Amino acid sequence: MTTLPETLPDAFRSTANIVLTTHINPDGDALGSLIGLADILAAMGKQVFRYLEEPVSHLYAFLPDTDLLRTDMDDLRKFVRRAGDDVLCVSLDCGDRQRLGRHGDEFLRIRPFIVIDHHKGNDGFGDLTWVDPYRSSTGEMIFDLAMALGQNLSVKAATALYAAMVTDTGSFRYESTNAHTFDVARQLVNFGARPHEVAQNLFDNYTVNRLRLLQKVLASLEVHCRGRVAIIRVTGDMLAATGCTLGDTENFINLPRSVMTVEVAVFLKEIGEGRVSVSLRAKDTCDMAEVAARFGGGGHRNAAGFRAAEVTVAEVRSRLLEELDRWLGC
Repeated sequence: MTTLPETLPDAFRSTANIVLTTHINPDGDALGSLIGLADILAAMGKQVFRYLEEPVSHLYAFLPDTDLLRTDMDDLRKFVRRAGDDVLCVSLDCGDRQRLGRHGDEFLRIRPFIVIDHHKGNDGFGDLTWVDPYRSSTGEMIFDLAMALGQNLSVKAATALYAAMVTDTGSFRYESTNAHTFDVARQLVNFGARPHEVAQNLFDNYTVNRLRLLQKVLASLEVHCRGRVAIIRVTGDMLAATGCTLGDTENFINLPRSVMTVEVAVFLKEIGEGRVSVSLRAKDTCDMAEVAARFGGGGHRNAAGFRAAEVTVAEVRSRLLEELDRWLGC
């Protein structure tokens, strides 16, 4: 693990106004890290602007302080103007500048721009960066930052960071989980996080419509490479037929990954006309971050993804299978 930069806590201590943002389509680690850090900074007396490009998915509505998250860029601009020179911006859990979304360039003009992330492919696009691909989650890193700042955590912050860690470790199952991960989880529980409540909210959250969507997605299952690769897909027609959104597909990919012989699971998502989003999950056979990088994406060894434009789901599937065949020697 890389050491937290000495200048990072000082940057937060010396700045009164702080903008927090994360990647588009935020997952549990992104949201939990943002909410947790916001609570920590507010407890230090900082003015914090919590920005998301889109509203929080109903799957994460249980997280504390979601009502404080803002999606209005005009409000953000007013906040930055009032702050004058006494402001900084933090990107959390964002592997590259493109994933900041359509206002990324505007965020990057807020200086200093700080990057805190654990994605392997992150090139450290900020002025001050802490990127550690050996961490289980960005949430784990935010806990260590809080300790470096000398801050105890509220129950809200502990809950948010614990949820961040649970989601990005696959409930503490992925390779990035280590002794430090469990030690941080232990301390978060001591600060008031309730593991059974977090787990219930994260995993026992199916509506009937979401279950029907899962039924359709699992019906699309394909198995390749002598059982080593499993592919599922979701289409716009499936979403329309069940009254669901893409957010309802969260964690679906873990089901094909759980098949005994499967080493790589692929989830193809139709996200618009000629646009496809791809999620990749693996056990220990090959590096998903490297595979995703071949298609302009990135991520972690066990979890990565990419997006493709002006293609069909079938075209992406064909190209990806060829790449996986090379990696797995099929």
